[in-house]
Amino acid sequence: MAGDEAGRAPVVVGVDGSQQAFTAVGLAAHTAARQRRALRIVHAVSRPLPHLSTGTQAPAQDEVLAQDDQRILADAAAHAAAAEPGLKTVAEVVVGPPAAALLAAARDASLLVLGDRGVGGFTSLLLGSVAVQVSAHSDIPVLVARGRAHPAGPVLLGVGDAPEAAAAIEMAFVEAEQRGADLLALRTWFDPQLEVSHMAPLPYDPTPARDTERQRLVVALAGSRARHPEVRVREDVCAGRAGQVLVERSHDVQLVVVGARGRGGFTGLLLGSTSQQVLHHADCPVLVVAHRQPEST
Repeated sequence: MAGDEAGRAPVVVGVDGSQQAFTAVGLAAHTAARQRRALRIVHAVSRPLPHLSTGTQAPAQDEVLAQDDQRILADAAAHAAAAEPGLKTVAEVVVGPPAAALLAAARDASLLVLGDRGVGGFTSLLLGSVAVQVSAHSDIPVLVARGRAHPAGPVLLGVGDAPEAAAAIEMAFVEAEQRGADLLALRTWFDPQLEVSHMAPLPYDPTPARDTERQRLVVALAGSRARHPEVRVREDVCAGRAGQVLVERSHDVQLVVVGARGRGGFTGLLLGSTSQQVLHHADCPVLVVAHRQPEST
């Protein structure tokens, strides 16, 4: 791929020395190679970087890296090279709170890749706090490496309401096209009457609601479908809570794509409950795609 990545925004992956970060590096390397992009490996540290006097002619970047930071970057770069030989890769330390530092480092990137949990700044009970914060506030797509991808399976897209869904829909078509995969577009609706229909005096017929949601799905997909005619699309509409249904369907797919209400910065609740549930519990990698809204003035 020599020269193919020139002028193209890189794929950025955040690493912290954990096994989950190695998984993210492998996923990022495969993605960068498939998209003919360079890979940038970033290790975020909150502490000031020590200045090391090595007495050697090491690059300036290496002179300011602590020994552990050097090891983390070197191990990650070696893992990327093993996953995708010949991939153009650069590695660097950035200083600051991990989520903010990674967002800043990926400002000119096409994609930011993270592990689902790790050590240091990446720790939380279910999903790393950095992954949640970055997914909620990133202006670029964020790919969280979790579970196990099924290469023979489809790309699974959760279709919400426009305009939030538009960016995620387009990205899902692009991913399916690049992977040569089917796209399974899923829309759900939740009707409390379904839970109490057995208690009602008259039977509840969900057909009108299902038909309405199916028409909304067709309309939502129309633009991307015209732009990507080679992608084979399967549509599915079902009753249930979106997050739960997407998690259940994630066991035999290669990727789940969901949307977020990204506006940049750290304002508001930008990651909806569906996206959070999928990020915490999906059984395969999850791609979170922000819908960019203008900042209020």
